Amino acid sequence: MKVFRWAALTLLAGIANAQQPATGPNTQLRPGAPVETSIPALPPLKPLFDYPLRDTSIARGHDGAYYLTGTTGFPDWWAVTGDIQVWRSEDLKSWAPVITKPRERSVVWNADRDGTWEKRVPLRDGAPFRPLWAPEIAYLKGTYWIGYSMPFGVGGGLLKSTTGKPEGPYVAMFRDGPAVDAIDLSLFEDDDGRVYLIWGAGNIREMNAKLDGFVGEGWKLKPADAERIGFEGTFVFKAYGKYYITGAEFVRDPLNRPGGEDYHCYAAVGDSLRGPFGPRFLAIPHGGHNSYFRDAEGAWWATIFGNDPRAPFQTRPGAMRIEFLPDGRFRPSAKQPPFLLSK
Repeated sequence: MKVFRWAALTLLAGIANAQQPATGPNTQLRPGAPVETSIPALPPLKPLFDYPLRDTSIARGHDGAYYLTGTTGFPDWWAVTGDIQVWRSEDLKSWAPVITKPRERSVVWNADRDGTWEKRVPLRDGAPFRPLWAPEIAYLKGTYWIGYSMPFGVGGGLLKSTTGKPEGPYVAMFRDGPAVDAIDLSLFEDDDGRVYLIWGAGNIREMNAKLDGFVGEGWKLKPADAERIGFEGTFVFKAYGKYYITGAEFVRDPLNRPGGEDYHCYAAVGDSLRGPFGPRFLAIPHGGHNSYFRDAEGAWWATIFGNDPRAPFQTRPGAMRIEFLPDGRFRPSAKQPPFLLSK
């Protein structure tokens, strides 16, 4: 999600990769990124609705409806933002803000209005820099939760709806300081009711019963053949008795087309949350940073938002059905609902 094209960073990357093939002046590749020789095509998807949004997150709620959030505040999502917005849909086709009262903004929580430590605005290169990134919505323990994060040392936290309703009001579970000094926070509830916080490039730690602290030590989720599943946007879900870890990576386009690197979703599958996990595989091309959910019929879906020049659309909320293969891997389904397709 977060890509900074600082001149200094580019210079350092060039020095670090002096013995490797050139990646261009604005490379977004990270050390350890996979290498692909061919990329499968995505279906011709279109956004769920037309609104600037990154890091799409969808969860099915208490009433069977779907709730969506993500990074908003364009164009200031690279500067200073603070809003968390939530939309609702009963069929994944028509979406509306959960707050629709006259003269009220469709914002369920705001860092400057409702936060404590989140109000700090650091400087980056002399300019204010505190975007609120990648809110992730979940419904568990009878209410709604939203993980959120702010880079540059501000940190990430967790919100809880005090009413059990998606519109809140929400209270911060970590008011004295961030839960972790990291980005991309999400939750996973296992079959035994234990809840885990996931963040960054695959970090995970069990939470206490109130979800306002931790139990024991954390660990790193990683595939068998790499040190990470992705450099950001890690998500965990369980399907058909298997645990899946997914993450986002920038990867060189095999055809060296202009516009920058590809932004893919990689995944690995295992029999235990503690691992071991199998090798990572390319799960969703051009669709990095995802959440996963089941619809009313039990089908599995993945979210996308479009973060590379070959994605089907750019920085808009999106989703697709996924299908599972006999070996446990998953991929975009060959049969997508017509309302998702642009042609």
